[in-house]
Order: sequence, then structure tokens, then C-alpha cells
Amino acid sequence: MELQLAIDLLNKEEAAQLANKVKDYVDIVEIGTPIVINEGLPSVQHLNENIDGVKVLADLKIMDAAGYEVSQAVKYGADVVTILGVAEDASIKGAVEEAHKNNKELLVDMIAVQDLEQRAKELDALGADYIMVHTGYDLQAEGVSPLDSLRKVKAVIKNSKLAVAGGVKPDTIEEVAKEEPDLIVVGGGIANADDPVAAAQQCRNAIDGR
Repeated sequence: MELQLAIDLLNKEEAAQLANKVKDYVDIVEIGTPIVINEGLPSVQHLNENIDGVKVLADLKIMDAAGYEVSQAVKYGADVVTILGVAEDASIKGAVEEAHKNNKELLVDMIAVQDLEQRAKELDALGADYIMVHTGYDLQAEGVSPLDSLRKVKAVIKNSKLAVAGGVKPDTIEEVAKEEPDLIVVGGGIANADDPVAAAQQCRNAIDGR
């Protein structure tokens, strides 16, 4: 089981500093969509050039021109790139093809997908490396948990790895880990903690069953 740190609300220098503090406990560090919007793909490059031993994910949430956008993220050092599950099949295919051509991975974000099981089956067949159930910030505020969605998708996919994101924190990650996804994403639970290193270590221990 992998652990991903999502960094959304820092600049690229601060993101790299945080990532390096916790890199012993995480497998993937995500440059979140807000940073990409604010600072562009050089933020991905900055992290890639300033950290070792972890994969770098560019959370582009691609919707169109997918092959091109994946190629640009890869050029700037991304190991994993995200596309939205509501994108056209042609876009998913283009993104998968471009990622795999470069020996990189594609994560499909299921945020706003209405029929989770059906779309997960389709994405699994299209070659997605990860399918991620994602409870967005706005739904989290209404008290929605990703666990039900996680179980639905887990039941139908055969090849893709299962990822989960949305409000997972050090004190709730154990419950998520019991569902045995392949990847758990933690954002503010680590990034906004008083002691991010201790929070990351707590998440790692929960994942490893310690």
C-alpha cells in the first residue's frame, strides 16, 4: 500500500521543503492543482529536481487534449499524471498511451463521476494505472466520506490499482487502510499538521499495520 502526500496550498519552494521533510514516509508527492494553476508545470520540475526516492505526481485533472498535456507534464518531470474520469474515452486512451510510451503512470480521478461502478469498469479496460475515488473539498464539507465509493469501485476493477482521496487524516487513515486500497492520498492531514513529520509517520504506521 502506497502513501501519497498532496500539497495544494504552498508555493513550489515550500512544497519541495515539506516533501523533503516527510519523504521517508511517503511514496508519491503530489503537486496539487492549485499550485499548477498558480505556478505552472515548473512547480513540478522544481519538486522533481529537489527530491529523491519518491515519485512526483502532477495533478492536472486533464479533461481534453490529453496526450499533449500528459507529454508536457512528463517533460517537466512527472512520474504520474491525473486525468478526470468524466473525460471522453478518446482522451483517456490518449493519456494512457502517452504515459505508457514514456514509462509513466496515469491516475484517473473519479471526482464527479455519477455511475462509479460502470465508469470504473470502463477505465479498467482502457488501461488506467490507478483509479481514484475522490471526495472533493465541497462534498467533504457536507460530511461525505469516500469509503462507500471505495468499496463500490474495488468490487469491479481487475487490473487498475485502487486509490482513495478526500479528507483522509492521520486519525482516520486506519479505517481507510482496512479497505486495502493500493494508494491512500493525504493532503492537509499532513501538510497542515503542527508536526508534518509526525503526522506522516503516523499515516505510514497505519498503512503498514504498526
